[in-house]
Amino acid sequence: MLRSLFGLQPKVDLGQILKDGATILDVRTPGEYAEGHVKGSVNIPLDKLEQQLKKIPAGKPVITVCRSGMRSGQAMQMLKAHGFDVHNGGPWTSVNTLVAR
Repeated sequence: MLRSLFGLQPKVDLGQILKDGATILDVRTPGEYAEGHVKGSVNIPLDKLEQQLKKIPAGKPVITVCRSGMRSGQAMQMLKAHGFDVHNGGPWTSVNTLVAR
């Protein structure tokens, strides 16, 4: 459980998942998001995620991000429980590097 929360599950090619049209879900607060985020990402704070699942496109993979990987890991677990194809991207800055390529 702790391994998946911190993004330590088996490695997946996030770059390929992004090319396949994944939604990037940033679960930080609006203030954190305003300080910098992945272009095109959707911001739904972790504490509001359960109530706003309809804002996440169904049928597409989702990559969750936050500041360190902890909240994105929690979001990943929550979304998996609701049937989403989801991957923990960890820190938003790491995924941002993939998008910028």
